[in-house]
Amino acid sequence: MVEVGESMKVLRGMQVLVLAVNVPGPAAAARLHELGATVVKIEPPEGDPLAEANQDWYEAFVSGLKVVQLNLKETGDRTRLDALLGETDLLVTALRPVALERLELGWSELHSKYPRLSQTAIVGYPPPKQNVSGHDLTYLAGLGLLTPPELPRTLLADLAGAERAVSASLTLLLGRELGQGTGYAQVPLTEAAAFFAEPLRYGVTAPGGMLGGKLPSYNLYQAREGWISLAALEPHFRQKLMDELGLQTADREELARVFLTRAAEEWQTWAAERDLPLAALREASPPEEGG
Repeated sequence: MVEVGESMKVLRGMQVLVLAVNVPGPAAAARLHELGATVVKIEPPEGDPLAEANQDWYEAFVSGLKVVQLNLKETGDRTRLDALLGETDLLVTALRPVALERLELGWSELHSKYPRLSQTAIVGYPPPKQNVSGHDLTYLAGLGLLTPPELPRTLLADLAGAERAVSASLTLLLGRELGQGTGYAQVPLTEAAAFFAEPLRYGVTAPGGMLGGKLPSYNLYQAREGWISLAALEPHFRQKLMDELGLQTADREELARVFLTRAAEEWQTWAAERDLPLAALREASPPEEGG
């Protein structure tokens, strides 16, 4: 998680209620807590599916949060939720709008009952498809961000959507404090991912694009052991790279030949000593203890 200094915990004194499981909502909740908010996370009686999928990641998200398990179809638990809503500045949801309506948690009803409450609603698609089912994999598929048969190495739509939900939440809370009243913001995960897909849409990272393989100085190369990533994009980096390697031109064939002479880790050390943007490729590994 990002470290935020005490002076930057601008949401201190704000209470956030999160009605969301899996990744986007809990990720947004964790960020809002880092910014100083008191966060209460509502889970169903069976808990958050993420805890079963990966307990460590789940615990990272809920660290510092108050977790309350409620069955919202039971009168007693629903009464507890209503009491919490009465104390809350912001509600973050990640249920389809039709499901919220069934629970009598639609924005119009909430707004009439709790005039100080704002809501950030994370959905999959923008209107009129806000009730269409989907997950990170289907969102990325629709944006051309998959290379079959490989699965993506991160949940880009989920995490991009979480950050956009935080931005929307801050906007709502700031607007209320500035006297503009409370409000509702809908955050479609597909729109968040589409923003991250713009380099591909504009052709910058498309195969053969400027950052998609066209530039020899911004590319991947096989080393004697492993692979390296070279990002000598600016002219001064390219010139320094050629000078240090004793090359007249930084063409792909010459760079490929040179980089095969050392292991990837050796090249990374070599580059660090010369302030050149080069890094060895590594496989993803679990977070370190205390990380």
